[in-house]
Amino acid sequence: MDLAMTPGRSALLLALAAAIVAAPVILPGIEGSFSGTDDVASQAIEAARPGYTRWTTPFWEPPSKEVESTLFALQAAFGAGILGYVLG
Repeated sequence: MDLAMTPGRSALLLALAAAIVAAPVILPGIEGSFSGTDDVASQAIEAARPGYTRWTTPFWEPPSKEVESTLFALQAAFGAGILGYVLG
């Protein structure tokens, strides 16, 4: 089996990658909410035990969910960079 990367195979893989990236934007009926596992867990706890009060508080809350997500992504990228450096 020949697995060499030919120009035709490269174009096919590029088109497939573009279709995978564009599909969520183009396909109708796909609606999502911007929430993380912390929000889902808080809602589940509130549904299971109404009136539950948290016994800890965060020392800083990001101004928006997008900032929180960006900080999490930067943390993950930094960790992956360190892990890649150590394993490499």
